[in-house]
Amino acid sequence: MQDGTAEERLARLGLTLPPAPKPMGVYKPCLIDGNHLYLSGHGPVQNDQTLIKGRIGKDMDEEQGKLAAKQVGLTMLATIRAQIGSLDNIKRVIKVLGMVNCIPEFEKQPYVINGCSELFAAIWGEENGVGVRSAVGMGSLPGNIPVEIEAIFELA
Repeated sequence: MQDGTAEERLARLGLTLPPAPKPMGVYKPCLIDGNHLYLSGHGPVQNDQTLIKGRIGKDMDEEQGKLAAKQVGLTMLATIRAQIGSLDNIKRVIKVLGMVNCIPEFEKQPYVINGCSELFAAIWGEENGVGVRSAVGMGSLPGNIPVEIEAIFELA
């Protein structure tokens, strides 16, 4: 595992978290049940609060999709921090579900979702930052975002 806390690792990476998004429907952004934190599906919110938009294989390539997935991960970190105060309050990643808005012929959904998974591994270390995962293609996503991700975490 890398040295330091999750918050220290984030600072060392020099990454900026976007504002934590407000729900765009009738749901909670996160829910704590026992020692688990469930995050609702998040999109790629940028620092100016706009969303990255586009369909992978049509409007953007797999590298741009991977960067969008990393931005979703940063958005999820912003929600965690807003809801429970610190990334240090997360013990480990349990499960990630990544949905990729792509053309039917696109087959690299796991590669795209690696953008988020690699971020989580950098924040919580390989042992605690990598959980089980699914990466699937979708015919569309809300607002034409390229990636939506939900996750389950174990609390410290």
